[in-house]
This record gives sequence, structure tokens and C-alpha cells, in this order.
Amino acid sequence: MIYLEQFTYLLASALFIIGLKYLGSAKTARRGNQYAMMAMAIAIVITLVVSGIAGPVQIIVGMVVGGLIGGVVAKKIEMTSMPQMVALFNGFGGIASTLVAYSEYLEPTTVPVSLDVNITLILSLFIGTVTLTGSLIAFAKLQGLMPGRPIVLPMHQILNFILMIGVVIFGVLYVMTPDVPMWPLLIIAAAALFGITFVIPIGGADMPVVIALLNSYSGLAASATGFVLSNNVLIIAGALVGASGLILTQLMCEAMNRSLFNVLFGAVGTDDSTGDAGTGSGEQKTVTRYTAEDAAMIMDTVQSVIIVPGYGLAVAQAQHVLHEMAEMLTARGIDVKYAIHPVAGRMPGHMNVLLAEANVPYDVLYEMDDINDEFQNTDVALIIGANDVVNPAARTKKDSPLYGMPILNVDYARTVMFVKRSMGAGFAGEANPLFFDDKTMMVFGDAKAVVTGLVKSLKEDE
Repeated sequence: MIYLEQFTYLLASALFIIGLKYLGSAKTARRGNQYAMMAMAIAIVITLVVSGIAGPVQIIVGMVVGGLIGGVVAKKIEMTSMPQMVALFNGFGGIASTLVAYSEYLEPTTVPVSLDVNITLILSLFIGTVTLTGSLIAFAKLQGLMPGRPIVLPMHQILNFILMIGVVIFGVLYVMTPDVPMWPLLIIAAAALFGITFVIPIGGADMPVVIALLNSYSGLAASATGFVLSNNVLIIAGALVGASGLILTQLMCEAMNRSLFNVLFGAVGTDDSTGDAGTGSGEQKTVTRYTAEDAAMIMDTVQSVIIVPGYGLAVAQAQHVLHEMAEMLTARGIDVKYAIHPVAGRMPGHMNVLLAEANVPYDVLYEMDDINDEFQNTDVALIIGANDVVNPAARTKKDSPLYGMPILNVDYARTVMFVKRSMGAGFAGEANPLFFDDKTMMVFGDAKAVVTGLVKSLKEDE
């Protein structure tokens, strides 16, 4: 039986690795999820069977009930709420590790408990709990249940330092006197507070990085729990999630040209999406408002269009009608491409998945580095619901929170069209001077309503 268990764990681990590889591309992401699902199902069944915790009936009932809950939730969640759901999933992974580690403390599977097991148990309790409360704060900010701007408490970093020192002290006391039940509970309490104080000073502009980092934490917590239980597949799966999450975090930081330290402790970002954009110098300017019909007239005369989708597109669920418009333009012989910034939306890969949902062909989706040089030869750059990722202040304004972040060079296009609800700044709170450029057309309104009007006007011109 032991050989069957080890072989099954090896198979599950291989499927996890294959699934992770396929998740690296939007074209194969669905297949990657399928492999990962198979791996998880195999790992759950063999663990429960070998451990004797549950019989076949309990296993089937548990998987059916859990599968139904997951299926219903996934069906009801809109693509715009995907970052919030991922944040909750990270939190669920963290609390699962905490509960398993604490149950192992209450009823250890091997006696006496060795020092290495105690250390990894402390790590599992700490990282798992930080992941839970940090993810709940991230969810609340993304969902609008609390302000998205940075919340900095008095002596904030000192408080974080005290909490970390407290965890270390409680951990040492636990190792010295493991029979005292108060120590693991104090570790959990300090970690819960640290998870809150760790995330609340991070603004909405940096939520993609936080989500990736918390995802990594959930994997590290699971891996630590695997050491506690001597479960190889849990160690491997947790390590894969932890490593991939850290790599993704680093890639997101590079995309914004900021260090992880600056993201975590810089208190950058705001939830202001409706305020006056201004010019950033105290001078107030006005913009010329255009209609969807005006935009359609321009589209009738161009040869190339690059569409830059942003979070406003996702909020309005405008991806389907946008694809319809793009197909109409393509049918007229106009070259249409999509430019995707690495931090478009609120989660890595969010925009690619959103457009794939509308059956936008992969061969017209271009990453920033692959398309930035084409804007200077493009007739129209159509920006729908994006702001920070096209803000020229990132190039020149040294006191801007966006300074140094690579942006899409939309201002190099012959005509720039913005579709926005208002003149409000983006998540970073930085006014966009491009709004006031002579070649910029500002079309105000809900993204779906505006693009629908564009499609209607284009049809009337046929």
C-alpha cells in the first residue's frame, strides 16, 4: 500500500507541474487548470483513503458538496470580480493550513514531536493566518467594503515590528514548552493582526502585486503544513504555488518599475476614480467632449487602430460589444490590434482572460513590449477604461507614484481617444495630462454604452 501511495503522490505532483506549465499561456490555461484539478482530486482521495480518516462514501459526499459549492460560486462570479475571488481563495488556502497545523498540535500523529516539526508548525500557523487576514483585507478593498487608499496607522511600522517580535518570542516559548496551549493561540492572534496591518497601508494601484504575494504565502503555508504532516505531495504542491507566486510578484513589480519594498511600504495608491483630474500643477483646464458619433466618423477615415483596454472595460462588461466593433473595423480593411499592459485590470492575466471570454483572437493581443513601437505609426489609439498604464507623467514627473513605470505609448499615435466615465484620476491618484492634449478626444460615458453607440453609428454608415 505504501508503494501505491508514493506512486500516486508522484503522479499528482507531475500533474501539478504540467498544469503550472500550461497556465503560463492564455491559450493553454484551460488545459492547465484541468491538469491541476485532476492532480488535486487524486491527492485528496489517496490521502483520505490511506489515512483512514474517511471512507469511500464520505469522500464522495465531501467532493460532491464541495464541487457544487465551488461550481455555483464560479458560475455567479463576474470576470470583474475575479481578483476578489482569487483573494478569497488565497485566504481559504491560508486558513486551511492554519487549521491543519493546529489540529496536528492538538493530536500529533507522531510522538514525541521533533524540533523540525515544531518549527514548521509555527511557520504554518503564522504564514497561514497572515494569508487569511491579509487576503480578507485585500478582498474588502477590491470589493469596496473599505477604502482602497492606503491606511497608515500611527507608528505603523513599529507596530508591525512589535508583532513580528511577538511571533518570534511566542514561537521560542512554544518550542521550549510545547505543552502550554496558550503559545500557538498567541502566535495565531499576533499573525492575524500582522496580516491586517501588513495590507491596509497598500493602495488600490498595488493590489495586483499583493494578490500575487498572498498567493505565494498560501503556497508556503501549505508546504510548511506538508512538512508537519510528512506529506510529500503537499510539500511539492505548496512549493510550486509559493515559488510561482514569488516569481509573478517580481514580474509585476518589474512591470511597474518598482521594488517590492516600495510596494509594501510606500503607501502608494488611492481609490479616487471620480475626482477632478486637473493638470497636476494647480492650473485648471477644460477638455472638448466628443460623442460616439464623432468617434465613428474618425474611425471611418483611418487605416489602423490600437485598442487599449483597462479596468473600466471590465467593470462595464464591454468586451463583447468591443469585439463586435473590432470585427466591423477589420471587415472594412482597418488594421485592429489590442495592446495589453502587464498590470491591466486588477490581476495578472485578468485582461487576457476577459477578452478571451469574448472570443477575441489571441493573434491580435499584443504585450506592451511587442507593440509599443507601433503607436507612432498608428492612426488611432482607443483607450477604454484605462488611465495609469497610459499616463505620460510616468515618464517625466519625478514626484509621481507612477514615475518610472513603463507605459503604453498611446500619446505617440496620431489621434488618441479616451472612453471614460469622468475626468477622475486612476488608482495611483495621478492626473493624466494627456486628457488635455490637442489630439485627444474625450468620450465620456459607460464603456459599454459608448462602444454600443460606436457600433450603431458604424452600421448606419455602411
